[in-house]
Amino acid sequence: MKKSIRENAGFPRVRLRRNRKSVWSRRLVAENRLSADDLILPLFVTQGENKKTPVAMMPGVFRLSVDLAVKKIKEAKELGIPAVAIFPSIDAKLRDAKASEAVNAKNLICQTVAAVKKSVSDIGIITDVALDPYTSHGQDGLVKNGEILNDETVEILCCQAVIQARAGADIIAPSDMMDGRIGALRDALDAAGFEAVQIMSYAAKYASNFYGPFRDAVGSTKNLGKADKKTYQMDFANSNEALREVALDIAEGADMILIKPGMPYLDILWRVRETFHVPVFSYQVSGEYAMIKAAGSLGWLDEKAAFYESLMAFKRAGATGIFTYYAIEMARELRGGL
Repeated sequence: MKKSIRENAGFPRVRLRRNRKSVWSRRLVAENRLSADDLILPLFVTQGENKKTPVAMMPGVFRLSVDLAVKKIKEAKELGIPAVAIFPSIDAKLRDAKASEAVNAKNLICQTVAAVKKSVSDIGIITDVALDPYTSHGQDGLVKNGEILNDETVEILCCQAVIQARAGADIIAPSDMMDGRIGALRDALDAAGFEAVQIMSYAAKYASNFYGPFRDAVGSTKNLGKADKKTYQMDFANSNEALREVALDIAEGADMILIKPGMPYLDILWRVRETFHVPVFSYQVSGEYAMIKAAGSLGWLDEKAAFYESLMAFKRAGATGIFTYYAIEMARELRGGL
């Protein structure tokens, strides 16, 4: 009589479930791990003192005055988070067509960086180099006759980067997507004596629909109106173009590369990491954060577990580190043995 499959000795010989049978075994064979070392906390700062204003589209995220931002950064450091990224939400009265406030050495970003450096040691400060928080039209560059001016914008970005470095910024992160700005910024920083200041380039920043809550947080949504940024941010249909952008920025002196947005662009993250073998970061942007928070609040998924899974996806795709608004919460969970 023919033997059943179960009676055949050793069937199946390869049983992948053996390594999944227990918690300790899964831990032992895990290919990727997430730790606080992988997290970068983005923070929104605003004028005032002891001021904490909620960002409506991002539950749990606030615009903080400088004093409260310093406290939050101290908390991040205590949890082992190695760096924070600071973004300004400035008074509408300070915005103009030329982004004049961007090059004010006493502007909100410079005040914040100086205050952090005075009060918190051994945590990296990343500053955004772009004009959209400062322009009355909401664009990342100067505008003339409806056109975003590339070279003229880069000149202002160089001044902006130098004053941020002078205030104490450790990493300059240009998010503007103007052509040639990495080389120009490197030259400007070096000429001003800031050879040690790193550049993290938003090399592949896509014209994405996932930025809405961020634009609301920094106050550029109303200014931008019905306009878009498609003449300088990348077309989300393109992949090979991202490799060209990254190659140029590395050649011009970028120390690190940032891909934005995050999860919808894990393929880009993977291709960049495999092609260039340089530090590559990813940004879990405001829209991604808001979706998980919204679904979690409705009980449609487990918020904590969903964030953990999504952040692990960045690591699996090759991210050196991840910008996430959930950094504080995740660092706490990881410390507790998530």
